[in-house]
Amino acid sequence: MEYIRRHLESRILELSRSYAAILLTGPRQAGKTTMLRALAGKEGIERNYVTLDDLTERDLAKNDPALFLQLHRPPVLIDEVQYAPELFTYIKIHIDAHHNPGDFWLTGSQVFRLMRGVRESLAGRIALLHLSPLSQREIVGAPCVPFTTDLDRLRDGQDLVQPVTAPELFARLWKGSMPGVISGQTPDRDIFYSSYLATYVERDIRELSGTVDALKFSRFVTAVAARCAQILNYSAIAEDADIDLPTAKAWVNILETLGIIFLLHPYSNNVLKRTIKTPKVYFYDTGLVCYMTRWSSPSVAESGAMNGALLENYTVSEIVKSYQNAGLEPYLYFYRDRDAKEIDVVLEGDGKLCPLEIKKTAAPDKRLTRVFSVIDKSPLRRGTGAVLCLADHLSAFDRENLIVPIWMI
Repeated sequence: MEYIRRHLESRILELSRSYAAILLTGPRQAGKTTMLRALAGKEGIERNYVTLDDLTERDLAKNDPALFLQLHRPPVLIDEVQYAPELFTYIKIHIDAHHNPGDFWLTGSQVFRLMRGVRESLAGRIALLHLSPLSQREIVGAPCVPFTTDLDRLRDGQDLVQPVTAPELFARLWKGSMPGVISGQTPDRDIFYSSYLATYVERDIRELSGTVDALKFSRFVTAVAARCAQILNYSAIAEDADIDLPTAKAWVNILETLGIIFLLHPYSNNVLKRTIKTPKVYFYDTGLVCYMTRWSSPSVAESGAMNGALLENYTVSEIVKSYQNAGLEPYLYFYRDRDAKEIDVVLEGDGKLCPLEIKKTAAPDKRLTRVFSVIDKSPLRRGTGAVLCLADHLSAFDRENLIVPIWMI
């Protein structure tokens, strides 16, 4: 089984030289522990390892955190630290007493629940990073470049990534981006995803919300997957999954907490008052979406009713990963107003808004860029826009509007 090098590696080693603690969050099976243990081998120091999935260790960490840290002395890698938030205060005491960079490497699979404990105890002492499933650049061994519509940067980087055809792109999208599948550790994708979901229901979902009907939860994930890249409609999801509205909202929150989905919020400001308020929902891994919505092969996914939504989900998640893998926060939104004007993605940065449209076509029409003018009223300057599509090379409609192949992200 081959280890796939992760873009975050260099960022972690760099932050380890100045921060006493690093917390790496992300969904289960995304490769957090594998990467940190591989990095620990390169450090040249003896780093202890302990996982709180081990119930004996978890019990000790919760009930006697001081003894736990005496037994597992820094430098230490503590896995699934969300199970014992009691540790955070004692980690803070140790950091304040010793000030040793790189003493604590922590991982957690429950992002937001975990952040609260961190904020209370370790503010200013900890570097927070997020590891999603593999990006397409990690899979093909290309360098990490946060996505931008800057023409010079795109042109300089296009030779570092191999072009792919539409069927090849949909094959990537359908297979998914979980390291266990990509590395060949679990060659059968269907078996991987079925056991992945069962593990979540058994372990993490019950941990977060008590008793859960496994069948209803599976129906719920399918209902959310069927609406990927769409406005989040709790009522329709609740109806499909045969659950009530509060349960649907709580379960969406759990999927977000576990790093399985993320929400894209609408761009709005005081000038653009007619924009809607509801977010859109995306999955970090399109393989899980295809599995849950029963697309049996890449070609069926490519020709099926969801092909546009799948491609949009894949594209947006790749943009998000390109920032997370550089240790940066992505500032991504979408635009939709009550006049039904819509922009798939609005990328904010350097005082500019860059509008992006995502289309399943190799030859996009310039009329797609007309809607970009709606953000001209915003207080921020409009930056270069782009249509992200299945074109085979980088091109442009004009100076303001590029044509960017999705394989380049």
